[in-house]
Amino acid sequence: MNYSKDEIIQYMREEDVKFIRLAFCDVFGKRKNISVMPEELPRAFEYGIAFDASAIAGFGSETRSDLFLFPEPETLTVLPWRPEQGRVVQMLSRIAYPDGTPFPGDSRSILRTAVKRAEAAGFRFYFGAEQEFYLFLQESEKDGAKVPCDRAGYMDIAPEDRGENVRREVCLTLEQMGVRPESSHHEEGPGQNEIDFRYADALTAADQAIVFQTVVKTVAHRNGYTADFSAKPLENAPGNGFHINMSVQPLQDEAVFGAMIAGVLDKADQMTAFLNPTENSYLRLGKNKAPSYVSWSHENRSQLVRIPAAQGEYRRLELRSPDPAANPYLAFALMIHAALDGIERGLPLPAAADFNTFTADQALLAAYKKLPQTLDEARRIAGQSAFIGAHLPAAVIAAYCG
Repeated sequence: MNYSKDEIIQYMREEDVKFIRLAFCDVFGKRKNISVMPEELPRAFEYGIAFDASAIAGFGSETRSDLFLFPEPETLTVLPWRPEQGRVVQMLSRIAYPDGTPFPGDSRSILRTAVKRAEAAGFRFYFGAEQEFYLFLQESEKDGAKVPCDRAGYMDIAPEDRGENVRREVCLTLEQMGVRPESSHHEEGPGQNEIDFRYADALTAADQAIVFQTVVKTVAHRNGYTADFSAKPLENAPGNGFHINMSVQPLQDEAVFGAMIAGVLDKADQMTAFLNPTENSYLRLGKNKAPSYVSWSHENRSQLVRIPAAQGEYRRLELRSPDPAANPYLAFALMIHAALDGIERGLPLPAAADFNTFTADQALLAAYKKLPQTLDEARRIAGQSAFIGAHLPAAVIAAYCG
């Protein structure tokens, strides 16, 4: 919905809206919101709604704790799982200091800055998200266990696949919210699922990735399951990936596409603390198709960057290292900056690694840089990176690397 402020206020009256959620994320991508009543909306648009920033991860201390949320009308969406009478809607919000100065830790604004840099250079980047998650029986968690909802495998069908109805409900709910899923299926792990999205501009794709996790957790809970997006929920089963597909327009020639890939590869180790921000993340890397070397190839799922078999507008790179704990706003922003760096510097694309990194001889692998093997190592590399320092605020870097 692309409404003006006045149209939004009128919409609230006509559609019996009783609660407006002003939504935002902390620096780690965790969803937050404040609910206001419709009569407070004019004040929210003009002056913002205050909240205690010192209680939000990475947002500051008690000495400067007041921040304000300003709803962005173009992001209005109805929450379909809430009652139709006394409806609940949501708007994403920009974050500012009391004097109106933008808050530098607003990760959505960080991505917006990256998009503007790309547009100034004559490029537009598009992203498609693939997030995996497990469904566990809620009852099992009472005993501290994690019992998967099924024992199905890759692309199995019902009755072995017991997540089918959850995925269906998630997709239908997302459609009601204006989000367009592309496909869904059972993944390799027991109770593991994946829903993929059609590509969109960077800001829209990141918004959708955040909304997606909220919808999945809500629908799973209503069906007696707990949705788990952590990188490695089960020790002896595949981890959850957040595979990020990225394309660039205009794709003037093959050199631009190659330089984009080269830029992402060049900065991969420096971005890892933001793409894999938990200790659990490093239990996944290097196992079950999750990469551990900085390399690329066509169609090869053992590599960090895979070039899927696609042509024209669907030609893209797939970055396979991130996991769903990543803040998509920061992840997409850093990927844009890395790609632009590669394009502007004309970085040459390294030779393709056309082999399986999981079975290759160590002598062959020794020629390739490894991704950080622990969170501490990833933090150290990011904290020392001039690239990270140039594109992320000091407070955000401190939150991840401190």
